[in-house]
Amino acid sequence: MSLQKQVMTKMKEAMKAKDAVALQALRAVKSAFLLAKTESGAQEEISEEQELKIIQKQVKQRKDSAAIFLKQGREDLAAPELAEIAVLEQFLPEALSEEEIEKVVLATIADLKAESMKDMGKVMGVVSKKLSGQADGKTISMLVKKNLA
Repeated sequence: MSLQKQVMTKMKEAMKAKDAVALQALRAVKSAFLLAKTESGAQEEISEEQELKIIQKQVKQRKDSAAIFLKQGREDLAAPELAEIAVLEQFLPEALSEEEIEKVVLATIADLKAESMKDMGKVMGVVSKKLSGQADGKTISMLVKKNLA
């Protein structure tokens, strides 16, 4: 079942359960899917990879918002964002630990024979494709920098 269908199913469940937080998060994802479908030059259907990226983007936006709210001492605003993250993360593949990501980074550096920070772009591109949906770009970038420096 595609992610879009899973989102729709969960939306129906959230409506029946009167779960406002889940419903809000799922409606935002549905809206993002519709926007991606209707963009100029887009195909009629969006691929699973695009669906994953959309959900990852939604999670990242909420994490950033929650971090800002917490920094400003607004736990009342951060709580719904964190709850929405939990709802959206069920559609993402299991995240890898930092050690597992580092193993992939080290293997990629060895495969590409990368030696300096000049090669960071190449390494980032390959690792990001390999770990699509399983690791965030910030973590990958940090580990690539650490191992190329």
